[in-house]
Amino acid sequence: MGPGESQEQGSAGGSECRAWQRTGSSKWLYPTSLLCVCGFFFNVRPSEPFLTPYLLGPDKNLTEQQVNEIFPVWTYSYLVLLFPIFLATDYLRYKPVIVLQGAALIVTWVMLLYAQGLLAMKFLEFFYGMVTASEVAYYSYIYSVVDFNMYQKVTGYCRCATLVGYTVGSVTGQILVSFTEVSLFHLNVISLVCVAVAFIASMFLPMPQRSMFFHRVRGDCDEQEIKDEGAKSSSEEHESTATTPLNCGRDDADNMLPSYVPEPMNRMSYTQEITNKKPFKGVCIVLAMLWKTFLQCYSSWTLLCWSAWWALSTCGYFQILNYIQILWENILPSQNFQIYNGMVEAVSALLGAVAAFVVGYVKISSIWNEVALLLFSIIIAVSVFLIDTVRSIWVCYVSYIAFRIIYMMLITIATYKIAANLSVELYALVFGVNTFVALALQTLLTLVVVESSMLNLDIFGQFLAYSIYFAAIAVLFLIFGAYNIINKYRRVTSN
Repeated sequence: MGPGESQEQGSAGGSECRAWQRTGSSKWLYPTSLLCVCGFFFNVRPSEPFLTPYLLGPDKNLTEQQVNEIFPVWTYSYLVLLFPIFLATDYLRYKPVIVLQGAALIVTWVMLLYAQGLLAMKFLEFFYGMVTASEVAYYSYIYSVVDFNMYQKVTGYCRCATLVGYTVGSVTGQILVSFTEVSLFHLNVISLVCVAVAFIASMFLPMPQRSMFFHRVRGDCDEQEIKDEGAKSSSEEHESTATTPLNCGRDDADNMLPSYVPEPMNRMSYTQEITNKKPFKGVCIVLAMLWKTFLQCYSSWTLLCWSAWWALSTCGYFQILNYIQILWENILPSQNFQIYNGMVEAVSALLGAVAAFVVGYVKISSIWNEVALLLFSIIIAVSVFLIDTVRSIWVCYVSYIAFRIIYMMLITIATYKIAANLSVELYALVFGVNTFVALALQTLLTLVVVESSMLNLDIFGQFLAYSIYFAAIAVLFLIFGAYNIINKYRRVTSN
């Protein structure tokens, strides 16, 4: 092939790329709107803030000890399913896993309405673990069907849809319980209808043609154009993740936001080609890519520091969210008093989102990384300690709101700090690894603190343990900070 022929092909490839971008940018509205509808209705679940009162009430008639046995199943199933679903999401190209998430939600709420007994509720938690593990597909899908210039907008829209849905669900539940005396059973019926709407909407999503590992397309775009567009995409994603909260409620655990450089979609994927001919070899290639990427990702001290905080704090955050309703029920039984769980969840989610949004506009020097994490970890430990020891429902509510605001604010900073040390395509893997480590730690914490074979603490003992856990995180970052300062001092003196 002569130089002239090569140049002509490169020019044709660049034209094809630009044509794809124009087509993609003109078609972003439909998949984005449909995904936002799915995200909104997936999260309009007015019964969720009242789950523990429902399980302890006449509908299920479970004891507090039985409820303590049920919730850990979610942790274990989430941990076991996270990695297989992550790979399945990439291989199946997102949409089937979003549909699976909707189906699992419907099964969860049908069981919540009609299943009885401890074993049935454990199966219910398994299906809910499948739901949360599948959220990677929701947060990844949109980047494979829209032009990279729209990444920042669509990220904001999709995050906003889930947040608004969660808030609407919580407020609706509180209003119906407080003012119309709707039973918790009928709140669950409303939740089932909403998730069914989301499930139906998910089936109309367009099927993506590419993914991050199994369906990477062989592009004809010239190399410089790819680099320029990739840099632009990376810049926009950094802004997006800095201004958008990653965790609102339990759904937060996973927050994996992969991005892609746009490529023409008229070529067969290289990895798909191998997988079709030799499935085992194709999977091995993908796993080798994952391992190599993993080693590259954690070579930065800043990334390692923030990832450590992410995993450790998310572990504690999940535990607090899992068991806070049991604590509230012990302080103020819902059968005897008016409770405001729904309003507290809504307020904490909205204020947390505002804090996360504001943080996106604040410059944070890397010098203060460990100091900030130390101080805020101490505040979180104090908040959890107050929740446990004061035993006033209003102090519990306020402390819980403060806890969630600080967590959402810091997880947003962590997202930006991690993203700033990565190329765009590595986001999903790092966020997935951090979430996996968090779940592994949560499993260990659950086994030690909650399970009857170990400490088997009552709910107040559990929250005391969680406050000590967050205090230990603060001590860890005190050590990290001291180590970093000593290293910097040695470098300065040696120079």
